[in-house]
Amino acid sequence: MAELRLKSVRFRAEREADWLRLEALVDKAERGTAASLTDEELLAMPVLYRASLSSLSVARATSLDGALIDYLESLCTRAYFFVYGTRTRALDRIRTFFANDWPAAAKAAWRETLVSALLTVLGTVTGYMLVMRDPQWFYAFVPQGLVEGRGPDATTAALRATLFDTQHHDQLLSVLATFLFTHNAGVALTAFALGFAFCVPTACLMVMNGCVLGAFVAVFVQHGLGVEVIGWLMIHGVTELFATVLAGAAGFRLGWALAFPGERTRVEAVGAAGRQAAVLMGGVLCMLFCAGLLEGVGRQLIQSTPIRYGIAVTTGVLWLSYLYTPRATWPAPARG
Repeated sequence: MAELRLKSVRFRAEREADWLRLEALVDKAERGTAASLTDEELLAMPVLYRASLSSLSVARATSLDGALIDYLESLCTRAYFFVYGTRTRALDRIRTFFANDWPAAAKAAWRETLVSALLTVLGTVTGYMLVMRDPQWFYAFVPQGLVEGRGPDATTAALRATLFDTQHHDQLLSVLATFLFTHNAGVALTAFALGFAFCVPTACLMVMNGCVLGAFVAVFVQHGLGVEVIGWLMIHGVTELFATVLAGAAGFRLGWALAFPGERTRVEAVGAAGRQAAVLMGGVLCMLFCAGLLEGVGRQLIQSTPIRYGIAVTTGVLWLSYLYTPRATWPAPARG
């Protein structure tokens, strides 16, 4: 034991100066940024880091003092992020997400997005045709909590009143916008989360969402209010449905990678797909927030059907242009 302690003391005495210097540089960088280091200090940090890493290897191999090993592990871990890591500000990360990451994830998932959109359209047409043939199908598709007097038994006057209701107060509209955002986010997250089951539940959810939309439109068409209800829905529906379709695409991407990993292992394939899908879902939540504002506020305050259609077309063009128009890649944040 005495010999081991002597070796530990000699080992520390020979190398401690380098450790302390590295620790001082890391402390200085952590208090500010790497830009606060001089050129000489920046050049010295990788050399000191490798020397400390070598000391750690020797300490582990020769079973030196446990406290010394813990100290070196902590020091090397802290130094690693300054030598090899990329430190960026929160604003830089947000800027990169909106400028590069989200549009790139949407472009990469264009096949899954197309499948998700086609399934939604299939469900919409199916729901519409079934309710037009037999109005009682409406209750098979639309949850009771969403009916609110808009079912097949409602009068034309009552249905029109739901499309042009001006009795909401600002506070109520804010609460409604928050509720709708939470509800729609839950639907989108469910479509994404169910993708792991080889895409089947996500596909069913996309079709059912379309059936709800088709059934809802069919009731108003039967009362001669088809044009008005589409404008009422699409003022927010373009953004909301697009977000839901993208969420379904994220789920399909996960499920497809799980079922057909290709040349990679299944874990690697799902991991890569999961990172891309997570970026896509971050954008979906932003879209749902916008849809919640349009649905809870704009749709009630704007009573003109032509203006509602104008907003729907504008939002559609803006989202498509933003996500799919080729653009120069925003420069990556500088290391430091």
